[in-house]
Amino acid sequence: MKRYEVLADDLAASIAAGQLRPGDRLPSVREASKDRGVSPSTVFEAYYLLEARGLIEARPRSGYFVSQAAIPQHPEPHASDPLAEERSVEVSELVFQVLGLSRNRAVVPLGSAFPSPTLFPLDKLALALGKAARGLDPWRTVEDLSPGSAELRRQIGLRYLGAGCKVDADEIVVTNGAMEALNLCLEAVTKPGDLVAIESPTFYGALQALERRGLKAVEVATHARTGVDVAALAAVLDRHPVKACWLMPNFQNPLGSLMPDAAKAALVALLAEREIPLIEDDVYGELYFGSRPRPAKGWDKAGLVLHCSSFSKSLAPGFRVGWAAAGRFARDVSRRKLMSSLATPVPMQEGLSEYLRRGGYDRHLRQLRQALVTNRQAVLRIIAKCFPEGTRVTQPEGGYCVWVELPSQIDALELHRVALSHDISIAPGHLFSAEPRFTHHLRLNFGHPDNAQVEGALRTLGQIAKVLVR
Repeated sequence: MKRYEVLADDLAASIAAGQLRPGDRLPSVREASKDRGVSPSTVFEAYYLLEARGLIEARPRSGYFVSQAAIPQHPEPHASDPLAEERSVEVSELVFQVLGLSRNRAVVPLGSAFPSPTLFPLDKLALALGKAARGLDPWRTVEDLSPGSAELRRQIGLRYLGAGCKVDADEIVVTNGAMEALNLCLEAVTKPGDLVAIESPTFYGALQALERRGLKAVEVATHARTGVDVAALAAVLDRHPVKACWLMPNFQNPLGSLMPDAAKAALVALLAEREIPLIEDDVYGELYFGSRPRPAKGWDKAGLVLHCSSFSKSLAPGFRVGWAAAGRFARDVSRRKLMSSLATPVPMQEGLSEYLRRGGYDRHLRQLRQALVTNRQAVLRIIAKCFPEGTRVTQPEGGYCVWVELPSQIDALELHRVALSHDISIAPGHLFSAEPRFTHHLRLNFGHPDNAQVEGALRTLGQIAKVLVR
């Protein structure tokens, strides 16, 4: 364990034992640093982690205090146990049916894949976009064809350094959102009929990408807190001719799981030994509640990790600007980008570059993370109070989704249909597997403001679930 994790666990134990009670003030960062013999940054990281767990709260100009109402400790959903057999993928029709019914603004978007647009600095982004557009050199529309704006790629490279990765700007290809990056990477490392290893459950966008390309899937056992089971993946690789893996080590969708660093290192080493590419979906990496988790890309020495992310989840959802740091496949991905969509809109790239140069991104991220922590705590408390007995739920330390395992009598699709009649959307578990699994599970989005409408929708959802149990 890292020093800040040890300190956080010590303080958590003191809270659990009643030595630190609700409302008690924690030592200041300076005091804790001196008493514990650790750096101030270690204390900050420990306090951030405890805050993410809902055990303490920050008060402006006053310090950190034990939370008055700690998050209830829910049982975790059971780890998945997929069949680990090759399977064709056919989920798109169900995805379109379910999600197409929940685009109405009047519907409470608990099933949405997007956070509230009100959480983003859209006015400041508009100013940056306007300034960039007014000063745009017409020749940039030619010069910034794939792989994209040199300045934006340089700024993205700086973000990698902050996350513990050294990525050359020449390796980065700017794309129209993360999904284009992921699809281009998938095309670069597979051909129709190939087999791809995925998590269980997995993001339905990954399933749709495999379906569109005519690929087969093999699902790998995944833990609700620690992510994909590397030993289970090794067993799958021994049995099946897997050509690529598509995984989310950081705050996986829908689980919110976070792979420990040791597991990420083991994952990259396992795939490097077998020369199998890893497509790493890291769109939630900046939305951590404790410390920034290192991407699996940080252990990549063979150029086999194709790391994909975007600004859509953390800064600018409407800009649709993403990227791939595609390692040894960067040239191929860039060419595929040219052949498919030619370029990402130059004004959007320049506007984001201008915003990043101004240095407001990290300040915005701190505010966004705090809002998400507050929302998560509210959602977990209502689930504990209002959902049926036997409900299990994840407590993610990043992202904005929780995975809920309901009593087995409940059909999540039926719950979805009834909830929609009350103007509430959810994402039923059926969407997240190529197998007929997770039929009594659902994903809930806590990326929307903690208000009476959201609270009422969650309470109603819990009441509906209780009726379906009977």
